[in-house]
Amino acid sequence: MRKTWSKLLFCVVVLMVLAGCRHPPDEVLIRQGIEAASKAAEHAEASALGDVLSEDFDGNAGALERHDLLQLLRAAAFRGETIHALTGPVEVEQRGERYIARFTVTLTSGGRLLPAQIGVYQVETAWRRDGQQWRCYSASWTRQV
Repeated sequence: MRKTWSKLLFCVVVLMVLAGCRHPPDEVLIRQGIEAASKAAEHAEASALGDVLSEDFDGNAGALERHDLLQLLRAAAFRGETIHALTGPVEVEQRGERYIARFTVTLTSGGRLLPAQIGVYQVETAWRRDGQQWRCYSASWTRQV
């Protein structure tokens, strides 16, 4: 009887260890990164957005670099601006060791910092692994009519 319990306990421990070793698929991690970026924008949390972006982030072919985007969020937070970002369905596509994610985002604001940018955008982001994290290194967006 004692041997049976020992074997059962061993099996349970092995199953728990194996379950703990499992990590979410890369596509899920990228979707989580997009969600984290959206929440960071809504709460004007530059540091949280910085966690998602690579150091060499490039927005719209040089129009907005990482530093510029984070400064914009800091300014919004300082002014007490509210930004609302509603993300549409996300399509994730693997390209070698990197991923491309496409989605729409609807931006609205309760302040004056971003009134010209309010609207619906088609967004394409590029992601690469940076250590254990997936980071967005490039994004392009076009305003939809």
